[in-house]
Amino acid sequence: MDFQVIDSHCHLDFPKFNKDREATIQRARNVGVDQMINSGVDPKTNISTLELAQKYDYIHATLGFSPHLSPEATDEQVQSMLNFIEDHVTDIVGIGEAGLDYHYFTSNAERDRQIEVFKQVIELADKYNKPLVIHGREAEDIALRLSGHLDKVVFHCYGGNLETMRNIVDAGYFISVPTLVCFSEHHQEIAREVPLEHMLLETDSPYLSPRKGRNEPEFIIDSLPWIEKLKGIEEKDIADITRKNTIRVFGL
Repeated sequence: MDFQVIDSHCHLDFPKFNKDREATIQRARNVGVDQMINSGVDPKTNISTLELAQKYDYIHATLGFSPHLSPEATDEQVQSMLNFIEDHVTDIVGIGEAGLDYHYFTSNAERDRQIEVFKQVIELADKYNKPLVIHGREAEDIALRLSGHLDKVVFHCYGGNLETMRNIVDAGYFISVPTLVCFSEHHQEIAREVPLEHMLLETDSPYLSPRKGRNEPEFIIDSLPWIEKLKGIEEKDIADITRKNTIRVFGL
């Protein structure tokens, strides 16, 4: 490939890469994935994400707290997580992933607790003017309402409706299109509608693979022909513009 692309969201520190992490990273680099953003989701992966970013100068860290943890987390655990992010705020390019997940959590108590924790993460992103990476499954509109005063927001792996997507774009924020675009009609519809100036690309590795088995940053190139077909814009231009968007929003 004669152009470069950035994977704006992956989890290379996860155990699925323990056997071949180095080779996986090299494979991505070999096909033109010149930078990767690795996102922490809990206290353990926040540490391993930082370690990964310290080892490779082309891997950047965001530190977060998955909404899956919020319902069970004590106030002390939440505070400890916020303190850790704050202690390492100069080592990271963004805060997240964090947010709301109404798909797996259906009770009002669980959802209220997710909102309560998410508000504290938003405050941290605001305090340090860091981009916020949002996981907003089936609650994208609420996540936007809560974070709408921030300067920089990325809706990672966006799967919400087109109306909320347009509101996100109108706010000047970014929609991250995952490798799901290779096989999900809904994500193809989103990719067709979102303006290229507001689009990032991601794999969410090791999840959402467009090929058999585990996803990895190399496979981000599978998204390009699909988006080219959907938008009528050349692969190279899609890679270039989404790359520039990622550099701009995360200050790479």
